[in-house]
Amino acid sequence: MDELTKVRELRADAPVPDRARLAPGRARLVEAARAGERRRELWRRREFVIVGVVAAVTAVAVTVSLLVGGGAGHRVRPAATPSATPGPRLKGVSAAEFLKRAADALAAEPDGAVPSAKQWIYTKSAQEPLDEKRARAKGMLGAVQESWLRYDGTASASPRWNAKGEDTGKVNVIPMHLENGAEGDDRSPREMYRVLAALPADAQGTLEYLRETNAIADPKGGSQAEADYNEISVLLNAKVMPAKGLASLYRALATLPGGHLTGHLVETAAGRQAVALEYGRTAGTKIGKGMRDQWLIDPRTYRIVGMRMVSGDQILGGDSLAATAVVDKAGDRS
Repeated sequence: MDELTKVRELRADAPVPDRARLAPGRARLVEAARAGERRRELWRRREFVIVGVVAAVTAVAVTVSLLVGGGAGHRVRPAATPSATPGPRLKGVSAAEFLKRAADALAAEPDGAVPSAKQWIYTKSAQEPLDEKRARAKGMLGAVQESWLRYDGTASASPRWNAKGEDTGKVNVIPMHLENGAEGDDRSPREMYRVLAALPADAQGTLEYLRETNAIADPKGGSQAEADYNEISVLLNAKVMPAKGLASLYRALATLPGGHLTGHLVETAAGRQAVALEYGRTAGTKIGKGMRDQWLIDPRTYRIVGMRMVSGDQILGGDSLAATAVVDKAGDRS
């Protein structure tokens, strides 16, 4: 008897473990690794947990932002191809200057339609390769993942695959209860949107609002700037974001030290060009020390299209946006 074949047949109909199902275990792993650093009070930031030595790196992928605005209604244009227009001038531009420019552009946009409670946020993302140079030498990009999350946080979904690894065209739907703290410190896209929509327009007002809300407990021994960055970075990962809310975050982020803008566009694993905005990790823990968050920003729309972690010139992991949409049911892609 071929036991392995029998096991595969036995589990052929088992749902694929998507991010939502893996989230509780991933959260426990993150908290164990960062014990004593800080307690999550309202929502959890998707963190990278770095383990092992030298090249032994495991990255927990970050959820990328789906940004609604610009008067485009519920549908969001796919983001799979690089920009064909010339990129913005980046050489010699500081992080603060770029963020202020981006905030001014976003603040002038209408926020667009807000999803209804029963609609779903579809996300297609590419995982950033652990060894980017080797991956590109072999003509590969990051592995592609697709997922759906209901706007009210009551369910998530992922594609259903058969035993041969083929997409069946169906989805696995998993009930969830993300609102009002029913499943720990995660929050629904709707709850995150409401926080963003309530942000003041100015930088100082936004910082004061976030400090009062204190969504994430301040890191032990950390500075106020580090605490502010933690608060902002959580919201930058929101799945649905009003344009003016993003503008408020950018203005607040522009006042914080430690930001660095690369002098050129970078290519993401999803195959698009992006501005790379970096901030170091210095929250009093050995995990992540010397590493930097690299936010990937569309040079035309100023919206976030991914986030990855870097150390030196090496990309350790992350996700970049390939396509997004607000759809009426799980399984729809546009």
